[in-house]
Amino acid sequence: MRIQTSVIALLGLTLAACGGAEESTSPEQAADNVAEASESETDAGDDTAQAVEQADYADMSNWLCHPGKEDDACSEDLSYTVVNADGTLEEMAFEPAEAPPIDCFYVYPTISFDTTPNSDLNAGPEEKRVAASQFGAFGEACRLFAPVYRQVTLTHLQSMMGGAAFTADPELGFGDVVDAWNTYLETENDGRGVVLIGHSQGARMVERLLREEVLGSDSEDLVISAMPIGYTMYADADTGNVGTFPLCESGDQTGCVVGYVSFRSDFPPPEDSRFGNTGPEGQQAICVNPAELSGDNGALDARLSQSGFFGIENASFVEGQTITTPYAAMPGMLSAECVETDGHTYLAVTVDGDPNDPRADDILGDVVVGNNVLRDWGLHLIDINVAMGNLVSIVEAQSDAWTASNAEE
Repeated sequence: MRIQTSVIALLGLTLAACGGAEESTSPEQAADNVAEASESETDAGDDTAQAVEQADYADMSNWLCHPGKEDDACSEDLSYTVVNADGTLEEMAFEPAEAPPIDCFYVYPTISFDTTPNSDLNAGPEEKRVAASQFGAFGEACRLFAPVYRQVTLTHLQSMMGGAAFTADPELGFGDVVDAWNTYLETENDGRGVVLIGHSQGARMVERLLREEVLGSDSEDLVISAMPIGYTMYADADTGNVGTFPLCESGDQTGCVVGYVSFRSDFPPPEDSRFGNTGPEGQQAICVNPAELSGDNGALDARLSQSGFFGIENASFVEGQTITTPYAAMPGMLSAECVETDGHTYLAVTVDGDPNDPRADDILGDVVVGNNVLRDWGLHLIDINVAMGNLVSIVEAQSDAWTASNAEE
């Protein structure tokens, strides 16, 4: 059964208003561009930069998710409905672990609708929604920590795509993430293992945190794994690792990295794609397939949101029935493999819909402007959700392995 899947993404509407989708730039590339601009302006003694107050992460208002925060973003309803191929539905209640032995530390993607170049520390509904959607399910395996940070905003990146000048401070958000990380280590960690998770701009922050703050520090042995997802990331040319962290090769491996960018298998990255690009010296982007690490032989265990990345309820999963949970799983419909070409390395997602059954034949996740799909973005909006069940299973296996290993010492 084919269900119409046309969606006008809020991002796309703003892109169009700012000068057209054909010149679109990913958050990562824009962030890299503004970082370079910031460095040159600072070197030139630009006097537009203003001192800002350091964020206080002892204050629970500066966390989206935290075990010490009541009614945090990750306490939203995370139940999902399994939509089987024959149209039958099974509602699955979300059950967070009662006393998980490890922690997860998450940095969210470019999402702030604040009209300033950098967001403030007052989390809007968009930050809360994306934290719940991308991170809340990890509560099955770990305690959840997600700081608010003064990121380069979605609105500012969109204005830059339309030709506006860079006026943000790209280091402000990273400074917040470092402060939140250090506060977590000082007040909450107590020798517990921790998984670093980030998406898009947040994945860039996670890589920097790993390379600049974790490697060579006392916290290096505490990091079970790092998952910078939806971000073009390269391993070190001489070792194939990220510092001392190799790419994960099994689900229960610890001290390793999981990363990828996702595209539809029938719409691979175009030549001018913003994600998964081969580097200027021929280095391939990282791709670790979570559907292999989790032992699912390439089958993706998705948690697809009814309201999508921008909170617009437009997804339909089955004909003639209503899904009452916020998320849906589509067993047997999605699979993935890492694909490497001369120009790109990416997670190729295959959607195996059947027009003869009552289940939807396709999924939402593309960035769309009007009737035009921006193929250079791939499935960026659902990089994490398309493999959510797999990722949580990996963290559970890593938790067991890390806990057992440390119990033996």
